[in-house]
Amino acid sequence: MKAINAKATRGLNLGSVVNATDNSGANLVRIVSVKKGKSTKKRQQYAKIADWVKVSVKKGKPEMKGEVFDAVVVRLRRPYRRKDGERIAFSDNAVVLLKDEKGNPKGTQIKGPIAREVQERWATVAKNARIVV
Repeated sequence: MKAINAKATRGLNLGSVVNATDNSGANLVRIVSVKKGKSTKKRQQYAKIADWVKVSVKKGKPEMKGEVFDAVVVRLRRPYRRKDGERIAFSDNAVVLLKDEKGNPKGTQIKGPIAREVQERWATVAKNARIVV
């Protein structure tokens, strides 16, 4: 994965319930694991902005409930610092579901803003966003 231009902080633990902000049919999802995540030995993994995670659908369309998907973290409530000194924090935690390993999004629209770090790492996801902050 490509590096991001920010000092990302530990934002989401495993088991965190977050919003699915696309129109794929899921509303609430639980983070199950972090793919390609770096963590200290014997420490639980955590997800940061623009990280690739595995999620389980908790609320949404009945046929999607309980399904496991790949997703990308696009918004974090926890503030993180960019290289220019700016601090960014959103009003909620949100992910976008992916339909394949290449990073193509499952939905066709993303509700609300996404972080610029997501655009750097996941260009195909950022194409569907209206606002990039």
